[in-house]
Amino acid sequence: MTQWIPGWTTRRPENGDLILALSRSGVVKPDNGWLHSGDSSLFRGELPDSVSLGSYNGRGVFVTELPDTDVGNQEVVPLRDALLMVSDAPADMLSTGFQVWQWWRDHRFCGRCGEETGFHPRERAKWCEPCGIPWYPRLAPCVIVVIRRDDRLLLAKSSRVKRHFYSLIAGFVEPGESLEGAVHREVKEETGLDVTNIRYHASQPWPFPHQLMVGFFADYAGGALVLQEDELADADWFLPGDTPPVPPETTISGRLIRAMEHEISRGGIPV
Repeated sequence: MTQWIPGWTTRRPENGDLILALSRSGVVKPDNGWLHSGDSSLFRGELPDSVSLGSYNGRGVFVTELPDTDVGNQEVVPLRDALLMVSDAPADMLSTGFQVWQWWRDHRFCGRCGEETGFHPRERAKWCEPCGIPWYPRLAPCVIVVIRRDDRLLLAKSSRVKRHFYSLIAGFVEPGESLEGAVHREVKEETGLDVTNIRYHASQPWPFPHQLMVGFFADYAGGALVLQEDELADADWFLPGDTPPVPPETTISGRLIRAMEHEISRGGIPV
């Protein structure tokens, strides 16, 4: 059984290592699997600038980005499609690789003094020697909540996303705000509803661009649906098993929806 183990090293890749190649916000997919050998002809005999991700089946794994003109006839799978539509995609590895590469690319220079950054000697961070400060990969916490009203759950359709899924209310946590406070605020802003009994369920990293989705259950406490039109095109209450298309269970939204349907069918909160 193959296994990806997250890790970090400052060394450069070697021919025996594996490379996760990105291009145009997608994954350059080889004929088999998702990783290229370091000696692949894709790299034209010279390993590109790459960043460590850990190991896969005992071999080092690195991530890099290739110009559009360098991918040849290789298939480029959009990252969102890989995470949503491909059941055997190594979602954790792809998500981590995309976020690590964004961090590497965006922190080549210190945001305080403008000097070029280098490796931190002990951890995954870029280091500015003049300032003496590390620059870590960014994480943006984002709450997502499934709301129950008696035997129904609230589903909403985004006014921005073109996919035909109905999903959940979500939003970024603001400075000085608790996760529960963000749930209250986002639900009120986007739907006009009040909620109570907020309870944590699960979390998922989501690399668009560097979110940590924190999932909650909540109960309806009052109010009428008044949609924030620049965020939501539609929203309504649905019975379990009688919903419009929803995201797959590879996503936290899909798992939250299924878990809430299970809770409603059992008549209570799962233990």
